[in-house]
Amino acid sequence: MNPLKKLHAEQDQAVWLDFVARGFVQEGGLKRLVDEDGLRGVTSNPAIFEKAIGHSDEYDDAIKAAGDQRVIDLYEGLAIADIQAAADVLRPVFDASGGQDGFVSLEVSPYLALNTAETLAEARRLHAAVARDNLMVKVPATPEGIPAIRDLTADGININVTLLFSQDAYEQVANAYIEGLEKFAAAGGDVGRVASVASFFISRIDAAVDKRLDEKVKAGGDGTALEGLKGKVAIANAKLAYRRYKRLFAGDRWEKLAAKGAHPQRLLWASTGVKSKAYSDVLYVEELIGPNTVNTIPPATMDAFRDHGTVRASLEEGVDEAERVLADLAKTGIDLDAVARQLVEEGVQLFVDAADKLLGAVAGKRQTFLGNGLDRQALALGSLDEPVKKAIETWRKDGLVRRLWQRDASVWSGADEAQWLGWLSIVEDELAKAGDYAAFAAEVKQDGFTDAVVLGMGGSSLGPEVLAETFGQQPGFPRLRILDSTDPDEVRAVEAAVNLERTLFIVASKSGSTLEPNVFRDYFLGRMRDVVGHDKAGRHFVAVTDPGSAMEKAAKDDGFRRIFYGVKQIGGRYSVLSAFGLVPAAAMGLDVTAFLESARVMVRSCGPDVPPDLNPGVQLGLVLGKAATEQGRDKVTLIAAKGIDTFGAWAEQLIAESTGKEGKGLIPIDNEPLAAPSAYGNDRIFVQLRLEGATDAGQDAAVTALEQAGHPVVRIDLASKAHLPQEFFRFEIATAVAGAVLGINPFDQPDVEASKIKTRELFSAAEKDGALPAETPVAEDETFALYTDPANADALRKAGAGTDPVSWIKAQIGRVGAGDYVALLAYVTRNPEHLKPLQEARMALREARQVATCAEFGPRFLHSTGQAYKGGPDSGVFLQITSEAPDLAIPGRSLGFATVIAAQARGDFGVLSDRGRRALRVHIKGDVATGLDRLKSALS
Repeated sequence: MNPLKKLHAEQDQAVWLDFVARGFVQEGGLKRLVDEDGLRGVTSNPAIFEKAIGHSDEYDDAIKAAGDQRVIDLYEGLAIADIQAAADVLRPVFDASGGQDGFVSLEVSPYLALNTAETLAEARRLHAAVARDNLMVKVPATPEGIPAIRDLTADGININVTLLFSQDAYEQVANAYIEGLEKFAAAGGDVGRVASVASFFISRIDAAVDKRLDEKVKAGGDGTALEGLKGKVAIANAKLAYRRYKRLFAGDRWEKLAAKGAHPQRLLWASTGVKSKAYSDVLYVEELIGPNTVNTIPPATMDAFRDHGTVRASLEEGVDEAERVLADLAKTGIDLDAVARQLVEEGVQLFVDAADKLLGAVAGKRQTFLGNGLDRQALALGSLDEPVKKAIETWRKDGLVRRLWQRDASVWSGADEAQWLGWLSIVEDELAKAGDYAAFAAEVKQDGFTDAVVLGMGGSSLGPEVLAETFGQQPGFPRLRILDSTDPDEVRAVEAAVNLERTLFIVASKSGSTLEPNVFRDYFLGRMRDVVGHDKAGRHFVAVTDPGSAMEKAAKDDGFRRIFYGVKQIGGRYSVLSAFGLVPAAAMGLDVTAFLESARVMVRSCGPDVPPDLNPGVQLGLVLGKAATEQGRDKVTLIAAKGIDTFGAWAEQLIAESTGKEGKGLIPIDNEPLAAPSAYGNDRIFVQLRLEGATDAGQDAAVTALEQAGHPVVRIDLASKAHLPQEFFRFEIATAVAGAVLGINPFDQPDVEASKIKTRELFSAAEKDGALPAETPVAEDETFALYTDPANADALRKAGAGTDPVSWIKAQIGRVGAGDYVALLAYVTRNPEHLKPLQEARMALREARQVATCAEFGPRFLHSTGQAYKGGPDSGVFLQITSEAPDLAIPGRSLGFATVIAAQARGDFGVLSDRGRRALRVHIKGDVATGLDRLKSALS
């Protein structure tokens, strides 16, 4: 009989193996150990599974066959199958022992080690999922774990208590087990079928104590005495723990349970592989042999003991000597209880580290097998690489990805962030309602609508605009159009482009109180009543709004065809994957189920179970945040391939409105044509979205040149337009993470709200007085009238502004410095004719001053970049551009759209002034195109 087999046959000590792997079980390795060595159990932990899954290909087929699943589900599917297979091999041992041996252990997630309720829930779930009588669930002996051990035992679940280092902690565990058995018995449970082990760690104690002894020797302590304690403390500690075991499982209290068939909780010696070469490789097996105990042995130590181990009843030898060892240790000033507490903390972290590696291994294989099903992201960061790596490690070690998904506001500013994270789960929530969207789409098609017009602003319009421009009109469905401007000519243009009798209007407003959607609704509902009659007009309208909003009430009163509800816990700019994006998507004929399933691939890739180095959204967010905080690269330049180029306008709002506040933020730069590296300052980071089948060699070459010049570059490759939903979620996660790096709340928009308030005040006053208040220009000629606040006026006069408006414009541009940006804020009709001179002007400014430039149209940017311009870093130089357009009356209101857009422009400028921003308003008299050309010349 070999020594391993003798341990049980002669000394009543069970040998368990600290290892499991699929091939090892399937190919008969485990059964051979049972048959030849008398093996009686198996334990597992994240480190064991990481080696098995991450360092072999034997799980690849199973991962590939599973397809797109959450990483944690992939891992658990693999682990549970392995545990079940091992349990089946050990079932004969379990049966022969009367249910007291032959166990396989599966560990509760180490991420839950400090949470009693979640440990309980996880242990119960795993117990049910494995569905094997000879499963033991491993629970750590943390202060939070001990009550879970008691309650799980009271459920009749077999528990392997792990991370025990101190005798006092062991006593708490044993008492928790006894108390659990008493509760189970009181509830009518059969205590005779409950088994438990308490895993007392050995080698880690000696490793920690020996290190402290070495430090004391170096510090001049008694070398002989200190050296004499090395390699003895762990064994002494275990022997005294065994003495407590014998005391705890004796006496009246225990005898009452024993009479009902209860079995003692066996001590299990864990971590018995020797770490120091100075000691025998079988030291911790030979010195801890005693009845009714377990030694869980790693494979190498098992081989060594089989070869040359000696079996003797050693556990109760030298107990007095063990007491002396611990007394001598205390005299050295080393507190063994303190060492034990530290080892528990380190043990939890080691298991967390192993779990991170394990889930990273699974995530990496999942990404590989998804192939082009997952959009790829490549980083070329140059000198930014090291700060990003440090940030990734911080996020990993602190569990910040999990905390983000747990809606922990402390990830950000600790304010109300937890109330605005509904977008994290919206994809799964909406998939459950996909049938409703499909029915709506069929209804729209059947009723023969030729056009569907979204009436909204900001997040309610920018997402649908990307869908309309990217996917175009679908066969048999209406063309999707967007109205998000109160410019009278833009309203007229939408009306002229459609046949009202065959048009569906989608009125989108979360709060229902936003000015623009309300005046759009008033106008087109009035026009529809003129065309089809009062009773039928409502059938041409659907509302998308939050429950209980003013818009919901109005939609019901006006007989709207449908009301779709948003989620109050999702801000507008994060709402594209909710009803605010899905209703327009369904109306234009997109397959909402396929749309959401595409997004779900990225949701799972960015999930709480994916470590930050493999988490594309978190990785992008850390890059953007660290670019700003470490290198001042806060101008996020968005570059997109033809066919998906409108994505930048949506991402622009998301990034700017989320991060631009408290004097911090990222300034997104969209629709800025690429140039040579010399045109850019050192404040840029470039994010390129490429589309398979739409390769732009010139664009790629320009981005490569920027990378070679030292600018950080992120490249994202989309396999097709159908993958665009993935990018919506990637950028949402990235923006939330960047906000955490910046230390702000990325879910509020205080300066947008301030602008809305000023606008409402101005418009209300104008409705009362008949017009907006008169203004006095600081300079004027036949083309321009210029306006600004007193502080800006004084600064511009000092900079050389005279009576000529052009001198004011040049003085304003003269205020631009390194690291600044110039924003042209045009409250004019948004069309190619007006965009062209603005684009040419911004390019000239960039070439001349190497600064970032923006060309924005109002009022739509108010709900987008307007937040960053007012609340973000004070690095913007603003030229607001207004004009006069023939008014358009709004039914039920005394003033028309011309007054609305003028009030919005003034409200915008008022908040810029209140925030001390460098702002000048250029009002164009007469023809807008002529005025823009003259402005371009002045700026050039």
